[in-house]
Amino acid sequence: MLLPFTKMHGIGNDYVYINTFATQVDDAAAVARAVAPRHTGIGSDGLILIAPSDVADVRMEMYNADGSRGEMCGNGIRCVGKFARDHGLAQGDAMTVETDAGIKQLRFEYQGGLVERVIVDMGAPALEPAEVPLASDERMVDGALRVDGEDYRITCVSMGNPHCVLFVPATSSADVHGLGRKIETHDLFPQGVNVEFVEVLGEAPSARLRMRVWERGSGETHACGTGACAAAVAAVLTGRGQRRVVIELLGGDLEIEWRESDNHILMTGGATEVFSGEIEL
Repeated sequence: MLLPFTKMHGIGNDYVYINTFATQVDDAAAVARAVAPRHTGIGSDGLILIAPSDVADVRMEMYNADGSRGEMCGNGIRCVGKFARDHGLAQGDAMTVETDAGIKQLRFEYQGGLVERVIVDMGAPALEPAEVPLASDERMVDGALRVDGEDYRITCVSMGNPHCVLFVPATSSADVHGLGRKIETHDLFPQGVNVEFVEVLGEAPSARLRMRVWERGSGETHACGTGACAAAVAAVLTGRGQRRVVIELLGGDLEIEWRESDNHILMTGGATEVFSGEIEL
């Protein structure tokens, strides 16, 4: 079967996108596992389906590289918005996207008639243990987590998906692969967790942070939009960051604002269409 696809990325966080308005996908988890490998597939951090919705302009269904389902993807949703607007699935300068983490509002910035950047209202962060979720009765804000006999200070936030934020002296020397993998599967996180390693740039509270991320089900990626939002929240809660902050990731920068007025987080960043094609599966 020949499956039409489009490769897109949000500051290096790349996914294969399939427009299910036009193409049926029977086993999305299997497709994700087939397209994700960098040497034998298309190469991506996973698969995102752009589907019809009864409650929004489109629906986003996101799968990690290992085929597991993800609730939300901040970089992915910007690309969904760009694809929908540029390819005529949505009209105007704003749209709504249904996700497993609720309906998100998007606004567009253009270059040459095409969407260049997308502003996403990511909603309010959640800190309660049942919402993250955590196998604990207490919030984890600069709390202690023991891994292999060592204690790490962590802050846990849900942005519709679970995040564990650690502040480190330098992201360049952080043990992202070793420690990230161990925290992802730690007993504290019954559904696994995305792990952010965050460096404060300049004096606290800083308007600029640097971050690397270990994503649940995919490993280290070049960027994570929901993770950047979680890092911004953790920085504010621990006195390390400001409510308006630029976060440097391996793939580029994201602008994050945690509004006091409604407790919502706005994420602004680029979305890029790389190429389209067909793959035989």
